[in-house]
Amino acid sequence: MDFSLLTALNKERSERRAAVLVTDIGTGAQRLILRSADTSADPLHEELQRRFRSGKSGMVELDDGTSAFLTVNVPPPRLVIIGAVHISQALVPMAEIAGFDVTVVDPRTAFATEERFPGGTLKAEWPEDVLKSTPLDPYTAVAAVTHDPKIDDIPLIEALKSECFYVGALGSWKTHGKRVERFKAAGLSDAQIGRIDAPIGLDIGAASPAEIAVAVLANIIFALRKEAGGLQ
Repeated sequence: MDFSLLTALNKERSERRAAVLVTDIGTGAQRLILRSADTSADPLHEELQRRFRSGKSGMVELDDGTSAFLTVNVPPPRLVIIGAVHISQALVPMAEIAGFDVTVVDPRTAFATEERFPGGTLKAEWPEDVLKSTPLDPYTAVAAVTHDPKIDDIPLIEALKSECFYVGALGSWKTHGKRVERFKAAGLSDAQIGRIDAPIGLDIGAASPAEIAVAVLANIIFALRKEAGGLQ
């Protein structure tokens, strides 16, 4: 690989930005495609978009009869849980087993304790402060479970603006209706607001915190692997 391409690729990796290295099988020529780039005129446009979503490398045949290998580099999936509640205690180990890098954010000292969340997953700070140093991105899922708009709203709005692949919020339909009104007043579009999984989680009749955690993780995995058109 050309040194300048390697340098550019490593920079994207360090910034949690996705990129695809396209290698022409016939000539060996390589080019780097950034997820942020406008690829609408690229003959590989649709394939690139699928690969950015799936994270899977592979061969592709072009219309002109040539072949290319797409080496896909995407950040590992993250889960940011807003609220150090009982659901979160069950969700953290499940999500970690499933391969997510998990962070729990909650400024409330009664909930945000090392005893309840050992292992370095906890940030006992306001979400807006955490997001200054750890911004959200399209490879992050956000689950807000505090039931408190003062804590949930800012990260939910930021998650929608950042195009996080999953955005979920705990609460009844009535609670969500009020949330929709607040978010419209904040300038979000109907399409953005419509992406919120609320009431949160797969409808499996979950009752206990552990069952709700299973339901939430199911929808997160669905959004990551299926809903966005990920390759199988």
